[in-house]
Amino acid sequence: MTDPTDIAPCVRPLRFDAAHPSFAGHFPGRPIVAGVLLLEAVASALREWRGLAVRQVIDAKFLAPLLPEEDAEIELAAIDGARFRFTIRRATETLARGTIEGAA
Repeated sequence: MTDPTDIAPCVRPLRFDAAHPSFAGHFPGRPIVAGVLLLEAVASALREWRGLAVRQVIDAKFLAPLLPEEDAEIELAAIDGARFRFTIRRATETLARGTIEGAA
């Protein structure tokens, strides 16, 4: 867990193995990483970074799909003590962004 007064953003790598069970149904023949998995990865990054759980997803916008075996990254930045902006990127392309609220 990082010091909660630290204002530096958190950046974590993101990659889903092609063998992940969700790809069998999302979507057969053209698998993409489900939005719920992306949000779970954001929640995991918040837990590792600040030791907080996600209380709520305030807003989330999914702009482009993440495919199996693609490298991406999650960036979290504090808005205040409880709210955080997240961005998921593949290289320079933004795949998803939004705001979450954390809770101890």
